[in-house]
Amino acid sequence: MSRPFDSFSRRSRWFSLMAVAGMVLASCSAPIQKPIGPARDYEGAKDMFKRGRFDRALNFTDGLATASPPTAFTERARVLRAVIYAGELKSYKQLAEAYDRGTEKTLDTHVKAEYGRLRHDDLQYAGKAALGLAETAHQLVTDGVIAKELTLEASLPATEGPAEVKDLKRAAEGGWIEPGDQESMAHDSLRKGIDDALAGAVSGDRARVHSALANGSTKLNGLDFAIFLGHQLAEGAIVFDRKHGGDSAKAKMLCSAGDDVAKAALALLKDNPDKDKEKEVKKLQDQYKTILKSLEHLVYE
Repeated sequence: MSRPFDSFSRRSRWFSLMAVAGMVLASCSAPIQKPIGPARDYEGAKDMFKRGRFDRALNFTDGLATASPPTAFTERARVLRAVIYAGELKSYKQLAEAYDRGTEKTLDTHVKAEYGRLRHDDLQYAGKAALGLAETAHQLVTDGVIAKELTLEASLPATEGPAEVKDLKRAAEGGWIEPGDQESMAHDSLRKGIDDALAGAVSGDRARVHSALANGSTKLNGLDFAIFLGHQLAEGAIVFDRKHGGDSAKAKMLCSAGDDVAKAALALLKDNPDKDKEKEVKKLQDQYKTILKSLEHLVYE
């Protein structure tokens, strides 16, 4: 009859042999292949997007978006860039408008001067995002055509944006926001802008975004995405109107890009008519005309 410690010793030796065998098998298995070329760049973009480093994500996709001939990642890079630029545009435009209202309401000369400077800076950032969006829209609309289906491939940013941006209302009312809180407000505004852009891209809300990107990728209806782009380009054109940037050439560039997107949307509607969406697209075209008409006074002043 074997003693208890003899049985324990045999079991220990058996587990040790199994562990060694597992290590040997693991060492013999093929190494995981890391992506190279365009795939590596897009993986980098997704990683930066998830970490909330949106400018870095744009850097990673820059070459992909302009690749000629296009790669397997060119179109999805353009879609991701459109979302980022739309989010940045919304964020900086919102901040600029809050500081603009704040300068009008405050009686404090220091606050007025500081908010005036912040408004100017945020308008510059918004303008840069708007021009980036226009360029991306031109890339997505090739020869007047936008794909019937597009792919948005990205992981959700690790830090979700707030439902409302803290201190934004206070700034708009002329209340003083400390520099550290101004920075926090800008970060929150950007995260919220990206979240809102994602929701617009998938034609839903945040819950829809979470569901759509649960597996890191979702298909987008080309017509709906074109309408989303059209609205964002109209917002971008406003950044350069008489009240804001006062740059008629850039405003016209945004309106031109928007009109091209609208025409591409109407082309898709010929195959699958939808009166409500057609009405929305034509309303966008009227909005571009209104913006362009308002610029006539700017040109001659």
